[in-house]
Amino acid sequence: MNNLLLTNIKQLIGITENSNTVKKGKTQGEVQVLDNAYLVIRNGIIQDFGPMSECPSTELTHHDCSQKLVMPMYVDSHTHLVFANSRGDEMKMRLHGKSYQEIADAGGGILNSAKKLHDMSEQQLYDDAHLRLEQVIKSGTGAIEIKSGYGLNIEDEMKMLRVIRVLKQLSPIPIKSTFLGAHAVPEEFKNNKAAYMYLVCNEMLPRIAGENLADFIDIFCETGYFDLDDLKQIIEVGDKYGIKAKVHVNQFNSFGAVQLACTHGALSVDHLEVMKEEDYIALEQSNTLATALPLCSLFLDIPYTPGKDLIKRNIPLAIASDFNPGSAPSSNLNLAFGLACSQMKLTPEEAFNALTYNAAFAMEVQDEVGSIQIGKKANLIITKPANGLEDIPYWFGESLISSVIV
Repeated sequence: MNNLLLTNIKQLIGITENSNTVKKGKTQGEVQVLDNAYLVIRNGIIQDFGPMSECPSTELTHHDCSQKLVMPMYVDSHTHLVFANSRGDEMKMRLHGKSYQEIADAGGGILNSAKKLHDMSEQQLYDDAHLRLEQVIKSGTGAIEIKSGYGLNIEDEMKMLRVIRVLKQLSPIPIKSTFLGAHAVPEEFKNNKAAYMYLVCNEMLPRIAGENLADFIDIFCETGYFDLDDLKQIIEVGDKYGIKAKVHVNQFNSFGAVQLACTHGALSVDHLEVMKEEDYIALEQSNTLATALPLCSLFLDIPYTPGKDLIKRNIPLAIASDFNPGSAPSSNLNLAFGLACSQMKLTPEEAFNALTYNAAFAMEVQDEVGSIQIGKKANLIITKPANGLEDIPYWFGESLISSVIV
């Protein structure tokens, strides 16, 4: 579908003239829509669009979109798509009353995923990830960030990042890779976290940067994992190699990580289920994006990111899946859309911008995808017959997608 004319589009949603700034505050809820529209795709790029009354005569194959919506595909700016196996047994533990930390202390959690990944060949890891990526695209995701973090040693972290590199090379959608060596402290370093941080910063990252394997750097800054000193170290060493930070903060506790990340220029702070006044103030005074992960909140039964409060305080909000085997085993951003509206109390327009336009900024692909704009990739969702954007969160347990164009 590199060359195509979409006609009789009921609503063309998410139109922009440029992508120079994120949407925040009032503009987070503003979505430009064109009724009864056409759209021209040439060489996989949006070449033109407008009202059907001005539809050009062309040799291109026509695709009738009567009663259907056309919109940009979602942008998933926070995932752990490359992993070894599921952790369904941990769900049983949780249903019997074990907490996230208790499961980790019993040998589950991130360390469980790391052990499984260590025993898996690079080819099998790629094959499984490729199948997941295909499903992600079918469900409407047109750009994706993928983290390492289930290796926790040099060879296995690089194995993950090499798999992501091959996915990048072969995928029809933009992919960004993130080095998350500081995801958990391996068992052999449990009494010497400083030594593991030295390994991450002084041995892993130089090799990873030398092979250009990472676009971003990340850390799980949380009680029982990594602290503020570790966060500062990760951001500073990333800066040394020209690699921006996108960091996990405030999933279970607020203890200054947001302020530190904002002060040091992190691209985004992700999770934010627990927020204090000083966290909002830090974000208000920075250029850092806030990223909510509602599928994680649903699965772990923890609070949802206070997205409405963030928007009211003029803080740009993105929404991502957090797709991973332990706390968010779903890549379905249609469901995330529904949760953003029903649980986080966003309007459909606010949620839409968080899942498309702002999310593109959160992985620095805003010049390629995230809106209907001449010159951007024609990564598009065509819905089934629908009334308007509100139908997507309304039918929260279903998919309104008829097809995707990549």
